[in-house]
Amino acid sequence: MRAFGVNAYWAEQAGDELIEEHDELGSGAGGHEELYVVLGGAARFTVAGEEFDAAPGTVVFIRDPAARRGAVATEPNTTALAVGGAPGEAYEVSPWEWVAEAVPAWRAGDYTSARRTIEEGLREHPDNPSLLYDLACAEALDGAGDAALQHLRRAVELKPQLAEDAQQEEDFASIRSDPRFP
Repeated sequence: MRAFGVNAYWAEQAGDELIEEHDELGSGAGGHEELYVVLGGAARFTVAGEEFDAAPGTVVFIRDPAARRGAVATEPNTTALAVGGAPGEAYEVSPWEWVAEAVPAWRAGDYTSARRTIEEGLREHPDNPSLLYDLACAEALDGAGDAALQHLRRAVELKPQLAEDAQQEEDFASIRSDPRFP
């Protein structure tokens, strides 16, 4: 779909994160306005610090890309549809979407497949620091230390605060002692 972005979120249990807390300003985001529709179950949304409950059929529109937003399921089997895009621009897949697509392979321990998906995203978004950082994580977990260090170094060049994040990142345990580690 190229007119706007669409995602569906599902939480199995009440209390599970339904929509991760985020804004649309980071290097992996698209600067989108977002519309959420609760399709089933129920959720507690937090938007710009304000909390409110959302039953099925509730529509939540967030115009400001800077507004932090997230939701937690308040009933089992909660589903929400998300639709977003940047006003006045043709839709472009956000960099984070490539990482989201890689997550199932990543969780299954198939880091090679996860790497391929993230590399595909880098072809669309060259030099995106978020994609480079996540690729380095997958490479470190996949035993490709040299590649991980190269991609991590480039991510830090583009976004220096990632060096601090890397110090705490468990995925980098296998390369943290290398003198090339940032």
